[in-house]
Amino acid sequence: MIEVKDISQATDNQVEKRYSKLISLEHRKKFAQFFTPYQLASLMADWLLGNPNLITVLEPAFGLGVFSRALSSKKKDLLIKGFDVDDKIFAEAKEIFNDSSNVDLHLEDYMFNDWSNKYDGIICNPPYFKFHDYDNKTILNEIENRLKIKLNGFTNLYTLFLLKSIYQLKPNGRLAYIIPSEFLNSDYGKLVKSALIKNKVLRHIVVFDFEENVFDDALTTACILLCSNDKNNQTVKFSTIKTIDDLELVKTYISEYPINSLGGSTFNVSELESDVKWRKYYQEQNGIRYKNLIPFSSVAKVVRGIATGANEYFTFSKSKANQYGIDEKYLLPCICKAVDVKDNFFTKDNYNSLIKNDRQTFLLNAIGSKDENVLKYIEFGEKSGIDKKYLTACRTPWYTLENRPPSPIWVSVFNRNGLKFIKNEANISNLTTFHCVYPVHNSLFDNVNVDVLFAYLLTDVAREIFEDNRREYGNGLQKFEPNDLNKALMLNLYLLDKELENEILELYRCYRNTVINHFPNEEIIKKINHLFKRQYSQS
Repeated sequence: MIEVKDISQATDNQVEKRYSKLISLEHRKKFAQFFTPYQLASLMADWLLGNPNLITVLEPAFGLGVFSRALSSKKKDLLIKGFDVDDKIFAEAKEIFNDSSNVDLHLEDYMFNDWSNKYDGIICNPPYFKFHDYDNKTILNEIENRLKIKLNGFTNLYTLFLLKSIYQLKPNGRLAYIIPSEFLNSDYGKLVKSALIKNKVLRHIVVFDFEENVFDDALTTACILLCSNDKNNQTVKFSTIKTIDDLELVKTYISEYPINSLGGSTFNVSELESDVKWRKYYQEQNGIRYKNLIPFSSVAKVVRGIATGANEYFTFSKSKANQYGIDEKYLLPCICKAVDVKDNFFTKDNYNSLIKNDRQTFLLNAIGSKDENVLKYIEFGEKSGIDKKYLTACRTPWYTLENRPPSPIWVSVFNRNGLKFIKNEANISNLTTFHCVYPVHNSLFDNVNVDVLFAYLLTDVAREIFEDNRREYGNGLQKFEPNDLNKALMLNLYLLDKELENEILELYRCYRNTVINHFPNEEIIKKINHLFKRQYSQS
C-alpha cells in the first residue's frame, strides 16, 4: 500500500510515481491510467475554487485522487465524490484517503451511475479509450437514452465523460477537464463542440503545444477545458501554451475571471462552428497566404486503403505463398507496409525488388476460388478464428476484400515531417498504411496532367495548406484521415496557363528522373514550389 500521512500535504506526484513502480505498465494501459502532473491538477483546482459556493465536487475518474489532493490542500470542507473501475487503484485510493471523511469513493463505472446528482464542481482526467477499446454500444446507448442525443459510433470514451459531466453541473457550477486536443479537429468531436456551444458553458480552452508529452507513457496532445454554468460571460478564449512557465498566464485568467485578461483569441459563443476544425480559432492558418483556393475534393477523392481485419492472415510473401501452395492468380499485388516505400515514386522495379526480398507483397484474393489449397487456407483461417474478428465478422463471406482499385497516388497517414505523397507507378493496391488518392474523372487532371497535380503535391506550398486540416498527437506526430484531406484546400490548378503548366511539367519530369536514378535533386522541387508561390501568393 502507498502511505500518505497528511492528504492535504501530498502536493506533488510522489503517490503516482510509487504506484507506477508497483503496478505494471500493461495494467495501467489497460485502464488508461496516465496521471495528471500535479502542477496542472492544482491549476484546474483553482478554477473550481473560483466558485465561492463550491461545496460538492465530483471526480469521475478518480485514480489516486490528484485533483482531490490539490483541492483539499486549499479548502478543507469540500464534499468530494469519486468513481473508478479498477479495483487495484481503488484499493490504493481508499488507503490514501482513509482518514478523509469528506471523500466518498465508489468502485463503479461513472458512465452508468450517479445520473441524478448535480455538483458545484467537476474535475477530471478521463480515460482515453478509442471506440473499439470499450463496450461502446452499451455506453453509447446509455448516453443517448439519458441525454436524447445521437452519437457517432467512433466517439472516444473521454468525450462521453465530458458530455455527462456538463449535464451534471449545477447553476454557477464549474468544470475543468484535461483531454486530448484531437477532439477539436476531428469528426467525432463535432457533437462535443456542439454540446459546448449549445449549453454555453465553455469559457477557456488551453491547448498545450509542448515539445514533450504532458503525460508519461502516453502519446497524445492535451488541452484543458474550463467551463462555467454561469451567465457572466458569453465569450470563449483560446490559448496556446508552449512551456510550463506559460501556465502563469492561465493562472492570471482564472484569478481575474470573468475579466478577459489573457492574451489569445476570444470569440463570442455564437461565432463558434461545431462542424469545422477549431484549430482556426487558436492557430494562424497557412492557407490565408494564398489566393484562388478550392477544395481538394474538387480535384481528387481520398479514401483509406484496404482494411483486411487480419493482416497477418491475408498478407503473403513469395515464400508464404509457396508454403501454403497458393497460386499467384489468387493473390492481389499490394504494398503492405509503409517502410517498403522509400521514395516519392514507386515503380514496377521497386515492387519486383520487394518480391525478390520476400517482403509481404500480396493479398489473398480467394473469392470464387475452388482451388484445393485456397480452400484449405480458408479452413485454416476459420480454425484460427480469423472469421470472428471485428472486421471479418461483418463481411460475407468473411474473407472478402474491400473493393479498392489501385490508385495512381498514395498519401501517408501518419507523419512527422509533413505529408508524403507517392506516385503509384507499379499500379498495385495498398493497405491502410496509405490512403488512396483518385483524381476526379473528366477534369483537368485526367491522363498526362495527373503529373501537374502530383508535382503540386510534392511542394511545401501544398503541405502547408493541407496542415491546416491535420490532427496532432504527441511528439510532433500528425495524422490525416481521408476527410481531413478531402475537405482541405489547395491551389486552383485549373487557372494555370499552358506556358506555366509546361514549365512545371518539365521540372517535374527532371525531378522524377533524379529520384528514379537514386540521386534526388530537391533543388528542382524548390523551383516548382517557387513557381506556385509566385503565381498564387497573396500580394
